Amino acid sequence: MKALLALPMLAVPALLDAQAPTLNRYGNPATVTPAPTTGDITVRDLQIRLYQFADDSMQGRQVGRYGNQKGTDYIAAEVKRLGLLPAGDDGGYFQVLPYRLRHFTAHSRLTVNGNPLAWNTDFVAVPGARAPRPILDAEVIFGGTQGDTTTQITAAQAAGKVVVLLPAAGSRGAGTVPTQQAFGRGAGGATDARFADAVAIATVDLDALTPAQRAAINQPTVATQGGAPRRGPAASAPVDSLTLLKQQLAAMQPQAVLRLTRDAASRLFAKPNIDGIAPGTSGGVVNAMLDFVEVPTNYGRNVVAIIPGSDPVLKHQYVGVGAHNDHVGFAPLVDKDSLKAFNDQRIRWMIANDMKQPTIEVIQSFRVNMDSIRRVHPTPRLDSINNGADDDGSGSMAVLEIAEAIMAMPVKPKRSTLFVWHTGEEGGLVGSAHYMRNPTVPIDSIVAAINVDMIGRGRAEDLPGGGDDYVGVVGSFFDSKDLGETLQAVNKKRSKPLDLDYKFDEPISWAGYNNIYARSDHINYARQGIPIAFFFTGLHGDYHQRSDEAEFIDYPHYTKITQFVKDLTVEIGNGPRPRLNGTKPLKPKVIG
Repeated sequence: MKALLALPMLAVPALLDAQAPTLNRYGNPATVTPAPTTGDITVRDLQIRLYQFADDSMQGRQVGRYGNQKGTDYIAAEVKRLGLLPAGDDGGYFQVLPYRLRHFTAHSRLTVNGNPLAWNTDFVAVPGARAPRPILDAEVIFGGTQGDTTTQITAAQAAGKVVVLLPAAGSRGAGTVPTQQAFGRGAGGATDARFADAVAIATVDLDALTPAQRAAINQPTVATQGGAPRRGPAASAPVDSLTLLKQQLAAMQPQAVLRLTRDAASRLFAKPNIDGIAPGTSGGVVNAMLDFVEVPTNYGRNVVAIIPGSDPVLKHQYVGVGAHNDHVGFAPLVDKDSLKAFNDQRIRWMIANDMKQPTIEVIQSFRVNMDSIRRVHPTPRLDSINNGADDDGSGSMAVLEIAEAIMAMPVKPKRSTLFVWHTGEEGGLVGSAHYMRNPTVPIDSIVAAINVDMIGRGRAEDLPGGGDDYVGVVGSFFDSKDLGETLQAVNKKRSKPLDLDYKFDEPISWAGYNNIYARSDHINYARQGIPIAFFFTGLHGDYHQRSDEAEFIDYPHYTKITQFVKDLTVEIGNGPRPRLNGTKPLKPKVIG
C-alpha cells in the first residue's frame, strides 16, 4: 500500500494527559518491559509482544534489510518456544527468499600504464545489479563536469574509454555521510546518455570522505532479489534493432562506475594535478579487475509453523492464518510528536470531508502548538524509523498470540493450523507469492486462509464509522459463501459482537481504500482457489509514518479482534470445509 504524504514539524494540541505523565492519551506508556506471555489473549500480552516487535531496534523490518532478519528471528524464536512444528525449508521455521547483497571485494585492482591505484585509498567502485563490463587497455579521457553538457565531450569521444568527470557543483561528494543509495550511480554520472558507450565513468569526488565513508560506498545496506532489473527502450521513441541489442547488452554487463581522489585522477593523466584540464584531454591506459560478488542474505524470510490437528484424518488439512512481518524501514529524521500531531489534524479534516485528500491550501491552514507538545516532551523525540506497529506489527503479533492460545488448548482443532508470517508485502506481496509458488504443504489441503493486516486501530478518530467494536472484513463472501456465513456465526456467538464492515469489498469514494481485496497477502491465496477472509481496521493518519508506534495502538480493541480471529480459526478447524461458490461471488445481503 502506498504511503500518504506527511509534513513533519507541525503540531496540534498536547498528545498526552498532563495529569498522567507516564501514559499518553490512549492510556499507553512510551515503553513496555519484555515479560513472559500467557495462553490467554490479553491486552497485556499484546502490549508485551508489539512493543518489542515495533521497537526501534527492529529498524523498520524492511524486506531486503537487516531489520527484516531481526524481526523474523523474533517470530521464529517465539514459535519455537511455544512448541509449534517448523514448516519452512529444510526442516526449519524459515522460508528464505533470494535476496542478495552485491558488492566488490578488496581484491579489486586497477592500474594506469601498469601502475596500481589503491582500493579505498585512491578509488572505489560502486556496485550495481550486475558485474560491470571488463576494463581492458581502455584509454582515459577527461569528460568535463558531471551534468554540465556545455563542458562535456561527445558520445563518440567517450565510446570505449574511461571517462573522468569533475563532480557537479553542490553534489553529494562534498562531505555527506555516504550510503549505497546516496552514492550510487547517480553520483558517478553513469546515467548520462552521451556516455552510454563508455567502458567506465569515474567521478573525482572522494577527497571529502573519510576512509570509513569511502568503504560505505561499497558496503550495501539493502539486498535485492536474485534477478537484476531489465531495461527496455523508452516507449515513446522508436528504436532500431542494433540500438536495442546494444541496450540489452549494456543491461547484461553495465559500465563500471568509479569514484576517485584528485590525486588518483592526476595520475590517470600523468599530471601534477587536474586543475584547468580541458575536456577531451587524453590520459593513460587503464586495466582493471573488479571482483564483483553476490552474497545470499537472510534479509527476506517467511516464517512458517504448524500446530498439528487432533483428528487423524482432518489433520492433513490446514487452516491458514497469516500476517506480514515486514514494514518500510527508514525515512528522514523528524520530531515524531509533531508529526503525530500533524497526522491527527489531517485525518480529522479528511473524516469531516468524506475522506478527500486535503489540498496544499488546507494543509497550510493547519496550526500547531509546539509549546503544548514541549510541556510533555521537553526534548524532541527525533525518529527516522518507520516502526510499523499497526502495519503489520499488529497482525504479526496477533497471529503469535493466536498460536499461543491454540497451543494452550487441551484438545487442538481437528484440522492443523498453518501459520505464515509473510515477508515483503510492502515490496509487492513477494513473500506470499513465493509461498504460493513454493508451498510447504499441498495447496489443495489449505481449506481457508485468514489474513490480518492492520488491526490495531479503528477508532472513531481513525476512519468514518470507527469505534470500539469496529473491524473491516474483506473478501469473505467473494469465493466462499460458507466461509462468510461461518465468520458471521462466530461473531454472533460473542457476548458483544464486533461491528463487521463489508464496504471495502466494493469501490467507494475513498480513493486510498479502493481495491483493498488485492492489496495484501490474501490475494495470492485467493488466486489459487483458497477461500479467504481479510481483517483490518483502516488506513489511519499514521499509516506508513514514523508515528505508527506501539504507544498509539488501541489495545482493548485490538484484543477483541485477535480473540475473534482465534475463535474463527478454531471454528474452521473443527467445522465443514468451506466450499467455493463457483463462478460468481456471493456477497452478504446483511451485515452480521
